[in-house]
This record gives sequence, C-alpha cells and structure tokens, in this order.
Amino acid sequence: MPRALVTGAAGFLGSHLSERLLDEGFSVIGMDNLVTGDLANIAHLTGRDFVFVRHDVTNYINIDGPLDWIFHFASPASPVDYLKLPIQTLKVGSLGTHNTLGLARAKGARILLASTSEV
Repeated sequence: MPRALVTGAAGFLGSHLSERLLDEGFSVIGMDNLVTGDLANIAHLTGRDFVFVRHDVTNYINIDGPLDWIFHFASPASPVDYLKLPIQTLKVGSLGTHNTLGLARAKGARILLASTSEV
C-alpha cells in the first residue's frame, strides 16, 4: 500500500486530496499547524487509514517508516490570510518546501508542490 504525507491536510484542498488518496488505496499522514486549516475539514477521515499530525512544516519534519509521496499543500491561501500572515506565508513557501524536499530525499519519496502565487 502506498503511503503519502499531505501537508496542509486540514485546509480545503488538502482535505479533499487526503480523501481522494484514501479512496485510491493510500495510507495517508495529514499534517497541518491549524493556523488557517480546520479539524472539521478532516473529521470525516477518522476511522480510515489516516493519521493526523499537528505540526508546522517550517520546522524539521520527521516521519517514521517509509513514505512514497509528499503532497506539499501547506500555505495560507487567501488574500485576507496573506495580509494577516505575510511572514508565515513566505516561511511555508521557503522553509516548508526546503523541509519537505529534505524529507523526500531522505525517504526516496516523490514530491508535488502546490503553492500560492506569492512563492
């Protein structure tokens, strides 16, 4: 069974991607710091092969076990959020991407980056 990490999993896109991956037979680790995400977006994934980790991707990321895919969807994603969280938005795009790339390299995983226009 393929195993994936979805950053920004409690956001709109991340939660829908997590659901789709589960439907496709993936084991999913959802990661979010909940700055703009909401646990209500992933509540329906409880009881499936889904594990939620509350973590800020701008900090070092460690995942035990194998990892096949990383979907880096973490970022505030609206103009209102950019104005309230400009530094956090830039850090997710730079440090968060750096950390997910490092994890992908360490695990031999493929990575897909979905970003904001600010990056």
